[in-house]
Amino acid sequence: MSVLLEMRAITKEFPGVKALDRVSLSVEDGEIHALVGENGAGKSTLMKVLSGVYPHGSYSGDIVYDGQVKAFRGIVDSEAEGIIIIHQELALVPLLSIAENIFLGNERSTRGIIDWRETNRRAGELLARVGLKEHPEALVDSLGLGKQQLVEIAKALSKNVRLLILDEPTSSLNETDSQKLLDLLLEFKARGITSILISHKLNEISRVADTITVIRDGAAVSKLDCRQGISEDRIIRDMVGRSLDDRYPARDPKIRPETAMEVRNWCVTHPLHSDRQVVRDVSFHVKKGEVVGIAGLMGAGRTELAMSLFGRSYGQNITGTAEINGHKVDLSSVRKAINAGLAYATEDRKTYGLVLDDTIRRNVPLADLEGVASGLVVDRAKEAAVANRYRDRLNIKSSSIEQETVNLSGGNQQKVVLSKWLFADPDVLILDEPTRGIDVGAKFEIYTVIRDLAATGKAIIVISSELPELLGITDRLYVMNEGRFVGEMPTAEASQEKIMATIIRSGDRT
Repeated sequence: MSVLLEMRAITKEFPGVKALDRVSLSVEDGEIHALVGENGAGKSTLMKVLSGVYPHGSYSGDIVYDGQVKAFRGIVDSEAEGIIIIHQELALVPLLSIAENIFLGNERSTRGIIDWRETNRRAGELLARVGLKEHPEALVDSLGLGKQQLVEIAKALSKNVRLLILDEPTSSLNETDSQKLLDLLLEFKARGITSILISHKLNEISRVADTITVIRDGAAVSKLDCRQGISEDRIIRDMVGRSLDDRYPARDPKIRPETAMEVRNWCVTHPLHSDRQVVRDVSFHVKKGEVVGIAGLMGAGRTELAMSLFGRSYGQNITGTAEINGHKVDLSSVRKAINAGLAYATEDRKTYGLVLDDTIRRNVPLADLEGVASGLVVDRAKEAAVANRYRDRLNIKSSSIEQETVNLSGGNQQKVVLSKWLFADPDVLILDEPTRGIDVGAKFEIYTVIRDLAATGKAIIVISSELPELLGITDRLYVMNEGRFVGEMPTAEASQEKIMATIIRSGDRT
C-alpha cells in the first residue's frame, strides 16, 4: 500500500499545556488506522489539527496528504481534499430532516434555489449505502443514536470522502448498533475509503483495525501492526505506561446487614405519553457496603428508573415507596432526594452533570453549596480548598482548579462529576454509565473509587451497558427488561451468557 497521510512532528500548545509534542503519524491508503490512548493523551487534538479545526499556523509541523504538504485554514479546506471528521458529539440539527442534515452547507441547488427532489433522491441513495431504510424527509429527532451516527456517515459520503475520521463513534451505542457501524467501516475499506478510528473499546479495535498508533501524554509512543496479532495487554501497557494485570481492582467486600435503600412497587409513565409505562412495578434493595449492578439492553428503563428516583427528574404518575436507612423518604424533588441521602451521577455528564463553561473549583461543591458557604455567601477559600482536596483525591488531571471543565478529557470530567457527589456525602450513590467514553486507565481509577466508597459503608448502584464491567465490580446484579426487573443473582454466579438468557426468556414471556 502507498502512504496517504503523514503528519510530521506536530506540536500543539494551549496556555500552560503542551497538548502534542512532535507527534508523527503515518496512514496507508485504504487501511483502518486506530488511534488509541488515555483521555487527554492528545488523540482528538491531533485529528482537529488534521481536519483544520486548529488551522495552519496554530501548530508546528507538517501535514503531508497524498504526497503534498497541506496548510488547511479550516474544515472547508480539509473537506475539499476528502478529509471528513465525525466528532464524538454529533453535529446534527434535530428538527431538520435527514436529507436537510446530510446536505446542510452543501445544498443541492440550481441558481440558488434548493432542488428538493434531487436532495431527497440523493439522500435516499446515501442512506441505502449506510444501511438505513428511513425516509429522507424523516426528522433526525425521531432517530435513535445509532441511526443518527449513520446519518453523520451518510453526510460524510455526500462530500466524496477519501479519509474518514471517527472520534469515539460507538461510545453511546448499544452492542448491536456498534457492530453495524464497524461492519460499515469494513465495507468502506473494501471500497477503498481510508479510516482513522479513535476508540477506547479495544475489542472493537482488534476486530477492524489494520494498524494502531498509541499516543501517551501528547507523544506517539508506538505503532502496532494488528495483522501480526497484538494482545490487548500490549496495547494497554503502551497506553498507560504500565501493565494492568487486572482490569478491576482487588476487593474484599464488607457488606453490612443493614439495608441502605429499599424501593417497593415503583412505577413510572412516560413524561409525554401517559399511556406508556416505562418502569413497571420495580422492587429492589441495596445494603450498606454493597455494590449492586443493573444490567439490561438499551431502552430497558434503567436510566428512567434512576432519574425518577432522584427527585422525579423523569416521568409522570410516579408511584411506589422508597426507604433509606430504614426510614420512608420523600424523593419528590432533587433537593429532597439529596437531603435524604441519595445521589445520582448521570450518564450524560456534559448536559446534566457539569457546568461546562465553569471551573473545577465552581463545579465540585455544586451539590452542597452550604458546605462551602459563610452565611448565605459562598466562601471562595473554602470552595478552593474543597476543589483542591477532590482534585488530589481523584487524581483529576488539570492545569489547576481554575481550568474550565469543558477543556478536560472525558475521564477527568467524570471525576469532577464524582467529586461533586462525594462532597455531598450521600448514603446511596447511583452511578449511570460511570465509565462511558473513558479509557482503561481512568476506568480503573473510577472502579477504585467505587470500591473504596463501598468499604466505608456507602451503598452503590451501578448501571452499565458493559457486562464485563458489571461482572468485575459488583456484588449482586438485577436484570432489567422492558421496564421490569426480570432477574436477580449474586455476581459470583453470573455470566454474560446467563444475563442475556434472562433477558431473552423474559422477552418471550411478554
